[in-house]
Amino acid sequence: MSTSGQAHFHTTRWSLVRSAGRGDEAARASLEELCRDYWYPLYAFARRSGRSREAAEDTIQSFFTRLLERDDFATADPERGRFRAFLAGALRHHMANEHRRANAEKRGGSHVTIAIDWADADVRFERDLAAERSPADLFERDWAFTVLDGALERLRAELLERERGALFELVAAELGGGVARESRADQAARLGMTEGALKTAVSRARARFRELLRDAVADTLSDPAEADEELLRLFDALG
Repeated sequence: MSTSGQAHFHTTRWSLVRSAGRGDEAARASLEELCRDYWYPLYAFARRSGRSREAAEDTIQSFFTRLLERDDFATADPERGRFRAFLAGALRHHMANEHRRANAEKRGGSHVTIAIDWADADVRFERDLAAERSPADLFERDWAFTVLDGALERLRAELLERERGALFELVAAELGGGVARESRADQAARLGMTEGALKTAVSRARARFRELLRDAVADTLSDPAEADEELLRLFDALG
């Protein structure tokens, strides 16, 4: 783990949100970023709970609006150290009481600060309809995929900044379980590298991905020391 990564772990985004009082701008920004990163598992949970696409959009919009206005992060969930557990519990509570607010919050009437691509959400959800698991189990799976996708996107941005886009495509395919159609020697020749240099570059990129993945998980915990345990839970959810 890099020195910067270790320093990052001292104050995670979720621990900042939970420890801050009402009106703390840094905590609000952290919460908005967390919600922006992890909205899809909530949307999919609402859909699997019986809501139509439009109703699920309304539910998530109003949920985030209320979440950004409230200051109950320290007591919302028995597993409050995990942002994942907090969101799941808070959304269930919100959905159970939503009918009481039906006349107060009309579609499009809430002030929503989280930018969400609803069209993409529906495409992703349609792909998952065949899954035969409970909404709660699928929420865990969706969360795991979201964490993985986020870490992979951060790796892509870093490698593109260094003009190593071709290396990213190679590494991403391998991380996704793809079968290489080229030998390592052929890959190296295509990328203008020696085979040894490519092996080193791939190894470093994979190590960086693991670091980014652990960082992403730790950011959703109050205690970053639990990151490895949380990673195991998420990998189990993918099974």
